Amino acid sequence: MTQPRQAATVLLLRDGAPGLEVYLLRRTTGMPFAGGMTAYPGGGVDPRDGDVETRWAGPAPDRWAAAFGCDERTARELVCAAVRETFEEAGVLLAGTDDGAVVPDVSGDDWEEQRQALLARELSLAELLAGRGLVLRSDLLRPFAHWITPPVEPRRYDTKFFVAALPVGQEARDVSGEADEASWLTPSAALAEATAGARPMLPPTTHTLGQLEPFADVAAALAGSPPEPLHPISPTFEETPDGRWAVLPDGTRIRMVVPLPS
Repeated sequence: MTQPRQAATVLLLRDGAPGLEVYLLRRTTGMPFAGGMTAYPGGGVDPRDGDVETRWAGPAPDRWAAAFGCDERTARELVCAAVRETFEEAGVLLAGTDDGAVVPDVSGDDWEEQRQALLARELSLAELLAGRGLVLRSDLLRPFAHWITPPVEPRRYDTKFFVAALPVGQEARDVSGEADEASWLTPSAALAEATAGARPMLPPTTHTLGQLEPFADVAAALAGSPPEPLHPISPTFEETPDGRWAVLPDGTRIRMVVPLPS
C-alpha cells in the first residue's frame, strides 16, 4: 500500500456580486494527478515547509496539530504549505507585518521573481518572509476538511483543506503553470457545471463546495468552519449501471465525472 503524501489545499474566498465566491483552477489535462479536473490551489508539503525559522503570527502549530490530528511539525509544514502554494498558484500571499497589517499587493516584478524562485525551490517560504520583514499569518486561515486518497489509488495524498479570505488589496492571478483556466465562481454555479459534466472534479472538491454552499458571505464561511478535530474522509468506489460513484463513510454518494478528451 502506498503511503499518502502530506498535502495542503486552500479554498480562497471573496464576496462577489452574486454572493460568496471561491477561486477554482482547472488542472491541465497532461498532469499526472487529477488532469483536467477543477480544484483549489494546493499541493504537497515541501521539507522546508517545516522550518522553525519561519516567522509566524496567529494560532501556533500545536493548535493546528489538534485540529488536524497530527504532530506539531506536520502541522507547521501544512500551514506553511498552504501559504506557499496559495502564493505559487494564485499569486496571493497570506502574510503581513508585526503590527498586524496584511501585505496589500504582491503583483510587482520583484514579487514575481520570488514566486518563481519558490516554484523552482531556489527559495524557501521562510527566506522570502524574512527577506521582506514579514510574518506568516496563520490567523487568516481556518481548518475546513481532511481527506485521504483511498488505498486503491496509485497516487495518494493526506490532504488538509483550509479556507481563507482574499486579502484586501490583493488579486488572485492565473499564474499556475499547472492550470489552463482560473475562475471565481459561487459554489452553486461550480456544482451546477459539475453536474452538467462541464466541470469535472474529484469528490473532495465536490463535497467541500457543498459545504460552502449554505454560507452567504466570507465572514459566515470563516465563522462556520467545522468543529475540531476534523475527521478524515476516505471514500470507497462503487460501479453501477448509472456510472461510477465515490461513497463516503456517512453513505453520501458522489458521481465521478471523467474529463472529456481535449
